[in-house]
Amino acid sequence: MSTREPPEQTPDGHYVVIDGRKWRATDPSLPEETAARLRKHLMSARRAVRSATTANDTQAERKARARVQRAKVALGERGAPWWEQSEEERRRRWEDGLAALDAEE
Repeated sequence: MSTREPPEQTPDGHYVVIDGRKWRATDPSLPEETAARLRKHLMSARRAVRSATTANDTQAERKARARVQRAKVALGERGAPWWEQSEEERRRRWEDGLAALDAEE
């Protein structure tokens, strides 16, 4: 468990501010267990990007970056803004993303 403070958020809750830069916030309606699984996939994909770039393996890097993208979209941090989606669209986004990431393992 981390003892770090959560990042500052914009008043509307749509973005977090880290080192003065705004980043889209994770969808707050995500169940915590699902969000944790998606973050685990994201970190694994980021490690795979690093390994692939170190090995100069462009095919593996492309595949790993696609996994990062899938995880970020499922978390609501990329793609259609979660605050513009219906509850059903939001649920489908993270369920589909998690299913795709689980299938890749």
